[in-house]
Amino acid sequence: MEQEPILNEHNLAESESKANPICFAEPKQGHELNAHNKQEYPPMHTAEHILNQTMVRMFGCPRSRNAHIEKKKSKCDYLLPEAPTEEQVQAIEDKVNEVIDRHLDVKVEYVDRDHIPPEVDLSKLPTDASETLRLVRIGDYDICACAGDHVANTCEIPHFKIISHDWNEGTWRVRFRLVES
Repeated sequence: MEQEPILNEHNLAESESKANPICFAEPKQGHELNAHNKQEYPPMHTAEHILNQTMVRMFGCPRSRNAHIEKKKSKCDYLLPEAPTEEQVQAIEDKVNEVIDRHLDVKVEYVDRDHIPPEVDLSKLPTDASETLRLVRIGDYDICACAGDHVANTCEIPHFKIISHDWNEGTWRVRFRLVES
């Protein structure tokens, strides 16, 4: 028997336009999700997702391989053949802020492994991950398997600022913070 999607304020408009029988607002009965082992600051964590998608689009690299997300400042590591130029670093910052300023809704969906959209990168998924995955969708900009906390809309994220960066042997590390305008 197919479970009907549960509607809430984050997915009601989308469901009215076209119901998706394989996407649910809550996990299906009998399907357990893996526990999440840490508490993130939702605005910073959502900004990290936007940064990841920006890096994928601008450089064709994978999402960050190592991330340390905290309220005061955060860092991500990206596999790149060379260091971005200062102009490219500014373009990254500008693009992340452009996406934040679009005031995109952030929605959570639960999907069985057999129905994962092809654009979702599962390379960092643990081998013991559950059959039902929690996907976080940031408007039309990003979708990612994630168990962490996020804002409901990007309007809740302050200005994104890259504070430093360095490149060493194929890894570009970027440090950033969120600052009130």
